[in-house]
Amino acid sequence: VQLQASGGGLVQTGDSLRLSCVASRRTFSNNAMGWFRQAPGKERESVASISWNGGSTYYQASVEGRFTISRDNRKNTVYLQMNSLKPEDTAVYYCAAARTSALTTRSELYPIWGQGTQVTVSS
Repeated sequence: VQLQASGGGLVQTGDSLRLSCVASRRTFSNNAMGWFRQAPGKERESVASISWNGGSTYYQASVEGRFTISRDNRKNTVYLQMNSLKPEDTAVYYCAAARTSALTTRSELYPIWGQGTQVTVSS
């Protein structure tokens, strides 16, 4: 499985972006998916994750209520809708496919990663 992330860009505080991540194979539908981000000089962190069927989701506290993760297994695609963006959301965002069907925030359980998409929020 390969993952292709897109949708990043340069926006202003308060704007919205929707990231998309397309998987190359249908086996995507059996895997939990996650979005992670890494800001300059900081460690990679889990932003949101979703179970294989979308029935369970997790959000990092700093994005709860602003970001929404969703998936469309018919399109092999997972999304991250980001609203009310803040400068501290600036980072490279990565999508990843877990080896589990249940959601997880443990990056070591994500063997497959996309290439990353840059999100920059100006103040």
